[in-house]
Order: sequence, then C-alpha cells, then structure tokens
Amino acid sequence: MTLEDLLSPDQAVTGLRVGGKDALLEEMARRAGRATGLGMDAILSALVKREALGSTGVGDGVALPHGRLAGLARPFGLLASLRAAIAYEAVDDRPVDLVVLLLLPRNAEGADLNALACVARRLRDRRVADAMRAARDAAQLYAAACGAGSLTRSGA
Repeated sequence: MTLEDLLSPDQAVTGLRVGGKDALLEEMARRAGRATGLGMDAILSALVKREALGSTGVGDGVALPHGRLAGLARPFGLLASLRAAIAYEAVDDRPVDLVVLLLLPRNAEGADLNALACVARRLRDRRVADAMRAARDAAQLYAAACGAGSLTRSGA
C-alpha cells in the first residue's frame, strides 16, 4: 500500500491554522466530509470516539487521527501541516504540526487495516517529516509525503 492509495494531491493542505486539538479534529472532519460526501458530524464522532481510547499523537510532532465509518467504500486520507504546532496529548508530550487523518470503512479488513501502520511508518522517517515541514504549498507537502513510493518498502 502507498500513501497515494489513501489520498490525492487535493487532499493535502499546508499552513492550517487551528487553535487546538478539538479545532483540528473539527476542521479535518469538515474537509473530509466535503471530500467523501459523508457527514462531518459522523466523521467527527468517529474521531472523538477513537481519541477517547487514547491519543493518536504518535510522537515527533505527528498525529494520526483515525476512525471507521459506515458508508465509506475505501480508505480515505487527508494530509495537513499546521502553521503552528498545537498541544495534542501525544505519547511523547510534544506538540503536533503534521497530521494525517485516516478514515477506514467500518468493515475494513486486510490491507485496509494495514493503512494506519503504513502511514505511521512513513511519517516516522525523519527525512520525510522534515521535507513535509519544509513544504511551502500543498503540492510540495504531497510530494514530500508520497515521494518515495511504497509505504511498506524497507526504510519507509
């Protein structure tokens, strides 16, 4: 699976301004709702439900909010770099400035379930994260995130 399987260039945004974690989740749910045709409230509810189990802030300034949704035919991703890092209750207590929202079909199996692990592995690569942070526009952000191809390749 590749990051390109989860998102397209128009699903990347740089310089997103949000006041905190709640505002970030709302904005990501709003954008995902427009892109998928699913209701923002359903998406936000799935994200909040997942966050209640434990923070999706995985460390090193990266958050991977995710949830499962009925009515979603295939995995969907949304990529964002934040203008200013925000408190996110991440596992390392560092603020977050890179976010990949991942929505999975409610009955996701196999490769769909590996999507989250693949994204986490990709963003754990410091070179990728640094390139994403240096991106000046959505096209550069997308290219930095997706540039190396397969997420499951060694070193990705």
